[in-house]
Amino acid sequence: MNKQNILIYKLPELFNILNELKNHLDFIIHSFSEEKELIRFKKINRENYLILTNSENQIKKDRFQLILTKFPDTIYSIIEKINVNLLKYKYLEQSDIIIGGYSIDVNSRLIKKNDLTLKLTEREIEIIIFLKNSFKPQNIENLQKKVWGHHSELETHTVETHIYRLRKKISEKFSDGNFIKSTKTGYKI
Repeated sequence: MNKQNILIYKLPELFNILNELKNHLDFIIHSFSEEKELIRFKKINRENYLILTNSENQIKKDRFQLILTKFPDTIYSIIEKINVNLLKYKYLEQSDIIIGGYSIDVNSRLIKKNDLTLKLTEREIEIIIFLKNSFKPQNIENLQKKVWGHHSELETHTVETHIYRLRKKISEKFSDGNFIKSTKTGYKI
């Protein structure tokens, strides 16, 4: 899993302290003194960030920020607050993944379109997310490696059966036989 980015805005002392502990942190820290630098970074790295600042320097229209109000505070308390907020944002991020006309909630394993909802298995969600994030069709071998974590000893029919059942469920619930497409080189969404 990619580490999340903590964008420390106008708190250089805090950055220096966390920078000394960086080998022990579960996130990557960056320091910014100018708002336009921070915005430029966010445009390039759209996901996995949390802005850490104080109430004087908060970025108005950004919901992914932790505003520190209690000073002095222990470094352990600050790290705990960061980790809790990263978990909250990760949960929110997984609650509404848009794929075409569908909305997927990874946390509750639901796929929705209009007023229809379908419960999926964890493996089905993993297949959909993997195919969504792939830029080209994925063959059975890639699905085995990336979704199942296996190599060629897994029965190829396992992957085919999962894809067949998933396509059937989506087709029956949403009347959409083209959600997962089969090509000569593999499956794609």
